[in-house]
Amino acid sequence: MTTLSQLQPQALWQWFEQICAIPHPSKHEQALSAYIQAWAKDKQLDVVEDKVGNLIIKKPATAGMEHCKTVVLQAHIDMVPQKNADKEHDFEKDPIEAYVDGDWVKAKGTTLGADNGIGMASALAVLGADDIAHGPLEVLLTIDEEAGMTGAFGLEAGMLEAEILINTDSEQEGEIYMGCAGGVDAELTVPMVWQSPEPTNASYKLSLSGLKGGHSGVNIHLGRGNANKLLARFLFDHADELAIELTQFVGGSLRNAIPREAAIHFMLPPENLNLLQTRISEFQALVREELAIADPGTVLTLDEIPAEKQVMSEDSQQILIDLLNACPNGVIRMSDEVEGVTETSLNVGVISTENDSVQILCLIRSLIDSGRSEVEGVLSSLANLAGAGVEFSGAYPGWKPDNSSPVMASVRETYEAIYNKEPTIMVIHAGLECGLFKKPYPDMDMVSIGPTIRYPHSPDEKVNITTVGQYWKLLLAVLERTPAKD
Repeated sequence: MTTLSQLQPQALWQWFEQICAIPHPSKHEQALSAYIQAWAKDKQLDVVEDKVGNLIIKKPATAGMEHCKTVVLQAHIDMVPQKNADKEHDFEKDPIEAYVDGDWVKAKGTTLGADNGIGMASALAVLGADDIAHGPLEVLLTIDEEAGMTGAFGLEAGMLEAEILINTDSEQEGEIYMGCAGGVDAELTVPMVWQSPEPTNASYKLSLSGLKGGHSGVNIHLGRGNANKLLARFLFDHADELAIELTQFVGGSLRNAIPREAAIHFMLPPENLNLLQTRISEFQALVREELAIADPGTVLTLDEIPAEKQVMSEDSQQILIDLLNACPNGVIRMSDEVEGVTETSLNVGVISTENDSVQILCLIRSLIDSGRSEVEGVLSSLANLAGAGVEFSGAYPGWKPDNSSPVMASVRETYEAIYNKEPTIMVIHAGLECGLFKKPYPDMDMVSIGPTIRYPHSPDEKVNITTVGQYWKLLLAVLERTPAKD
């Protein structure tokens, strides 16, 4: 069986294999960071960990390129921790089980971490090489990109000398990214009043699974099912008819991943069980028909569970169901300026039931600030109508496209020279860190490239081996063509 370290380019894949071996989910990157620092010091490279935990590693220019501008290669250390329900895996302790499947690298039952592990591996491979031509080089590895962009927020002016930044977090070979969406977290808090259940009611758990999920920006336009919204729809249609008494609603695990699974705990009169089973069967068939192309694998599973001691009051339950059912989700508006790109979106990402409330965590993305503000207003209005609370936090700016960017032009020309075809210049509906870097480094010229990665933020994540080689060839050629200092 082919192992990752046997793939080409070998230096990159050897690094990615090592990255997979060291756990590094968001907010738990310390072990991988320590390994990289030790390696850099052993290579006698200048390495610094800043106040928030970002790594900056510097390497002198190769002979004859000392006159070139300094370039920083940038990636994030952390990965999204998502797994299938039947997969036993502790992301803080267990390595990623990566394997080769034809022209793809995948992981067994979990996210792969190609987002942004391949980019990180490429930067480290350049640092470790003696036969790659480049000018003065810096590598910036940020922390916590997937869970709040803590590293990018914390990057201070003066840490970098580079005039050019190459972000390695894009996910489609043949596309050059020159802009991205901004975003903000929204947390809705629905107060709960609890009461005693009907004493003769039976307790059940209804689980929804089998959805594809995916990145809440890159994949949001694909029309995939949102497990939270689908279960809310079921409750809106049938809770009264079945005399359901809700005790718990849980769904999703990350605000930036389309939720693949959700579950409700509830009680209902035993005589309604047959009707419940009928309605579940009907709803599953309906959803599979509606999502036959985008997401055909919906599975609804009913299990009997121990009796609950309390249920939501009738008013609390109705408010929760109405709010979830009315909450927008998915694409809000497509861009007029960039054909085929989502302008504004909302992902109803995580639902959790607490002692005195139900929490709903969403992520708003938009290429324009006014689009983000509009969705904030919609959620605020829904919260007001429902008597719920809403808080917005972690806002980060988009990366405004610059059509006159010299580095973008250089990458485009280099791509054309290598592959004899034009790349596509794109704006991505995802939160690249470039927008945040513009605050401490307003004059830095930026571009984003990468190999083809499918279904990031889900256990179906995979990276195309051929395109990794193409991305690597482009990266080295761009470095070799680094312009001279002004």
